[in-house]
Amino acid sequence: MKKILILRFSAIGDIAWTSLAVRCLKNKFPDTELHFCTKSQYKDMVQYNPHISKVICLEKKQSINDLIKILKAENYDCVVDFHNNLRTTYIKFWLGKKSYTSQKHSWARWWLVQTKQNFVPHTHVAQWHVQTLKPLGVEDDGGKLEYFLHPENDFVDKKSLPNAFQNGYTTIVIGATEWTKKLPFEKLIELCEKINEPVILLGGKEEIEIAEKTKEYFEKNKNNIEDKIEIFNACGKYSLNQSVYLGKEANKIFGQDTGLTHILAGFDKKIYGIFGGTVPQHCYPYTPNREILEVKNLSCRPCSRSGRKSCPKGHFKCMKDLEFGGKV
Repeated sequence: MKKILILRFSAIGDIAWTSLAVRCLKNKFPDTELHFCTKSQYKDMVQYNPHISKVICLEKKQSINDLIKILKAENYDCVVDFHNNLRTTYIKFWLGKKSYTSQKHSWARWWLVQTKQNFVPHTHVAQWHVQTLKPLGVEDDGGKLEYFLHPENDFVDKKSLPNAFQNGYTTIVIGATEWTKKLPFEKLIELCEKINEPVILLGGKEEIEIAEKTKEYFEKNKNNIEDKIEIFNACGKYSLNQSVYLGKEANKIFGQDTGLTHILAGFDKKIYGIFGGTVPQHCYPYTPNREILEVKNLSCRPCSRSGRKSCPKGHFKCMKDLEFGGKV
């Protein structure tokens, strides 16, 4: 084959999970061009991947039909659909090429939420994507996820950080798309108190307020706490890839069930995955060097497939009852 099109339009964690299959596919067909089609806002996630020859973007105001014209001109040998939705089904139909589509196991995941009966495969989503390529003779190489940064644009000089952070730190990824994936403020404070080194809080603009509130808490109460805790609010101050850089340079990582956490699982760091209303069965941080923090045997978990805007029971025990143990 000369050219293969890969479709995955969003979101951050889901795109990160495709990297295993992309590498395995390239290893099987080293002379084949792999083109990755995604939304323009996610281009930086894949454009530095050496296994990918070309990134084609769906622009914000671009129609699907205009995108299809661009894709048709490439004359692909086949299409690999890691997204599997109405949009990608429409694209595959009009391209008219042989296609291989990942299974989402949507009904099994819905049934798990509704009844707590589990028929979802116990393998990771990243492995589901590799399984999609089995008809092409592609096999799982047993390796980790990969994420590639630009050596200059995504670099963060440690000297630009406060002095306390230049000799090492822990990162906590506090961003998440839904409320039930986020640590309440009191639990975030408790976690910071358990960490025996400076802490960088990572997230987007939406997390600036809670991160600043956390920093101010320790500044105001530092005389009442035995060990002074240094907090750096990095939320909204860096690009996604710069946040990845800060995370990969950390001594250890704590992360909620969100995209940045799943990207950072691709680096050789100890990572603690924090799960509230969602469960880690098929979306845990994809690394053997992980530890899952969750409230087990809670009858209302999971309350959704990918998070909710509020706790349906009103108690939010899945996060409020989390235990972090001793100093880490």
